[in-house]
Amino acid sequence: MQIRHSGLGIASFILSLGGGVLMFLLIVLAGVAELSTPGGMDEGAPATVMIGLGIIGAGLVELVALALGVAGVLQRDRRKVLAILGLVFSCGALLGTAGLLLLGLLS
Repeated sequence: MQIRHSGLGIASFILSLGGGVLMFLLIVLAGVAELSTPGGMDEGAPATVMIGLGIIGAGLVELVALALGVAGVLQRDRRKVLAILGLVFSCGALLGTAGLLLLGLLS
């Protein structure tokens, strides 16, 4: 009998990859918009608000992926590879985003 992959681990892996790619693209988009706009982005502009909400949404997706990864690792009689990868990727995305935010606040 072959051990099956954890469904929670698969979901964690997929969400962590999707959320990480979305987070990266939105941060790059925000950086390009900031550099290409004379005087910086207008904080009240609808596009700026949408980018900010998108980054918050991607962060929430990463938190869900993190929780699913923990649950997938704790499952018995299931493969844990994808759950561990989901944990690693979601932690990396969250820590990377937090690091960029701190770097932006310090400069």
